[in-house]
Amino acid sequence: MAEARTHLGVDSRWVGEVLALDEGIARVGLVTTAEMVVDEYGLIHGGFVFGLADYAAMLAVNDPHVVLGAAETRFLQPVSLGDSLVAEASLEAEEGHKRLVFVQVRRGSTTVFSGQFTCFVLEHHVLEQ
Repeated sequence: MAEARTHLGVDSRWVGEVLALDEGIARVGLVTTAEMVVDEYGLIHGGFVFGLADYAAMLAVNDPHVVLGAAETRFLQPVSLGDSLVAEASLEAEEGHKRLVFVQVRRGSTTVFSGQFTCFVLEHHVLEQ
């Protein structure tokens, strides 16, 4: 497994644990928790699913200066408390500083989320002046 070079300070409780990492490919797993629930039915807020997918996309690019520029996403199934999710991200294209990454999030064999993430690799950290 390759070594992560980006998002090193992220808290895995919110965006998942790296399961596999190779050039242009990342798999990240997340088990949903009570802190993510929005109602009495145990529905998980979509932001946590998006965060998992975004983290996987950043790892697929795996550059210390990668940032998200845009995302076209689809929430396909609801996610509930205790669900075990796996995001699979693959780098689809590179055009200069731009990277296109496709991500699918699954619960078992069911796809619950998919998206195309447009990422950019910058010359320096986005907050560096």
